[in-house]
Amino acid sequence: MLDVRRLQVLRAVVTSGTVTAAAAHLGYTPSAVSQQVAALEKQAGTALLERVGRGVRPTPAGLLLTEHAALIGSAVARAESALADLRAGRTGRLAVRYFATAGSTLVAPALARLRAEHPGVRVDLRLTDPEDPFEDVARGRADLAVVVQAPGRSGEGFELVRLLDDPYAAVLPAGHPLAGEDVVDLHELAGEHWVGSEPPGPCLEPVTEACAAAGFSPDFVIQSEDYATAQGFVAAGLGVGLMPRLGLRTLHPGVVVRPVRNPEPVRVISAAVRSTALEQPALRGLLDALRDAATTADPPLDGPDRARVRGERAVVDHARVTRRGRR
Repeated sequence: MLDVRRLQVLRAVVTSGTVTAAAAHLGYTPSAVSQQVAALEKQAGTALLERVGRGVRPTPAGLLLTEHAALIGSAVARAESALADLRAGRTGRLAVRYFATAGSTLVAPALARLRAEHPGVRVDLRLTDPEDPFEDVARGRADLAVVVQAPGRSGEGFELVRLLDDPYAAVLPAGHPLAGEDVVDLHELAGEHWVGSEPPGPCLEPVTEACAAAGFSPDFVIQSEDYATAQGFVAAGLGVGLMPRLGLRTLHPGVVVRPVRNPEPVRVISAAVRSTALEQPALRGLLDALRDAATTADPPLDGPDRARVRGERAVVDHARVTRRGRR
């Protein structure tokens, strides 16, 4: 096999016309250049240079190898440039996975910012596997996945970066006796029929665990696994439900949403990031954009509707103060 470095030495000799000039250009001694050419001739099995006066010229074999050396040099230069672009985040490809309710609120604005900051980076975007949303990242098929954090899932080739806490709120029919309350104590829903909106797993666990802490197990009479459809069942008076804030950005006109306490169920939304991909500037930029999107992920509602969907006590307290001031 021909030595690539020796090919570049031969090219320097041919383009400069003398061993001495090539040595000066390469920073070698003339003796070292002659040794490199001799070794390449041994590899090629034929003479590559012939003397002409005080200089040298290539044999047909030498000219052939010089032409290929130029192509190799050009290819190496392109590779180095491409590598520099990749390392700087100017080019590349990211594989990103997400779950449905995180799409519009977190992933969409984060990807818009990524495109503005790293326009040369392409994104392979797909929904996560509902059976195991961590699998693509753990197996190296994805660089990042926005997931609902499951207890104990870490140390499998990825790191979990917390993005936000997503509290659950009570979703009630408009005429429900608790619809006029500012906040609902969870035990008050103990005797109700329930509309389920979560599949088994980390999204359902906060609901069942909170209900258990309140002293009951929810009686699911309808299962939807879709927030819009689940709200429709609730509006029809078929039951009540607990749904996360990110799932309540679009409200059915026939439901009322109230914060929950004692306890308030919360799901933790995180980014599962492949550990070896964290050195990519584009991935770090996407992670920063997701964090920023998480800080503005509240449902876009104003006035009285804001208290319908926010679980923070400050909002409830503000509503109470406002009513007292009107009395």
